Amino acid sequence: MQLGMIGLGKMGANMAERLLNGGHKVTGFDPNAQARSGLEGKGGAAADSLPALVKALPTPRVLWMMVPSGKITDDTVDALMPLLDEGDTVIDGGNSNYKDSLRRAASCAGKGLNYVDCGTSGGVWGLAEGYSMMIGGDEKVVDALTPIFATLAPGKDKGWGRVGPVGSGHFTKMVHNGIEYGLMQAYAEGFSILQHKQEFALDLARVGEIWRYGSVVRSWLLDLTTDALNKNPTLEGIAPYVVDSGEGRWTVDEAIQLGVSAPVITLSLMERFRSRDADSFADKLLASMRNQFGGHAIKKE
Repeated sequence: MQLGMIGLGKMGANMAERLLNGGHKVTGFDPNAQARSGLEGKGGAAADSLPALVKALPTPRVLWMMVPSGKITDDTVDALMPLLDEGDTVIDGGNSNYKDSLRRAASCAGKGLNYVDCGTSGGVWGLAEGYSMMIGGDEKVVDALTPIFATLAPGKDKGWGRVGPVGSGHFTKMVHNGIEYGLMQAYAEGFSILQHKQEFALDLARVGEIWRYGSVVRSWLLDLTTDALNKNPTLEGIAPYVVDSGEGRWTVDEAIQLGVSAPVITLSLMERFRSRDADSFADKLLASMRNQFGGHAIKKE
């Protein structure tokens, strides 16, 4: 199967390479000439514009977008629609909000285009390990794309699947990332407790290695955590500042809208916000309150 890949950043380039290694033909477009050259160096073809990419693909065309969520995805879809023919398919493999995917799918359907939202997990490890893909779209359309998904996945029949209609793929990936926030926070807090028990002088990487086998808390995330601790036991040079991609916010918002209790995911998101407040007004006010009602000492800056 021949595929058009839009966006040849790290993840897009790795996906294109995995497809090429699996015997598929890939023609890619990226505004960055170096990224296009990189694809050509791996055996793919490159186009220097979206019109050129569309022209290079056989019909019915399949185009996979790996671009940042939001305006860039909107602009890409808007630019593609007048170039494509009825029956062509657009796959959004980025981290789009599922509501945006529903809106874009409706626009594409009005022109006879198929829209598939594919929540994709795997990051920088996907090239070697394969990608986990949560796919939303018409059943017949998704079935026709099976060779692509089976090649990108960890196995032909594992790590991927259609989860429901359009929008459900990105909705499922959103919740996946919310769960990820909670798991990461639990590991971080647990290892922090271990680290603070100074009299035991615990080897955190050693503890992680023990937990990796047979333990109920073993996971790939623990594997990565242990690897990080082996490489940098004191986490020297790493600032205590945690960013978020937005999907945790969307998950918490959806939980509120659905009336679903999700305290762990919500608090893990709040902890990320807290990590960015190097000069916390709230903490200063707490110290001031204690001084006001109990005469407790205030630590000066």
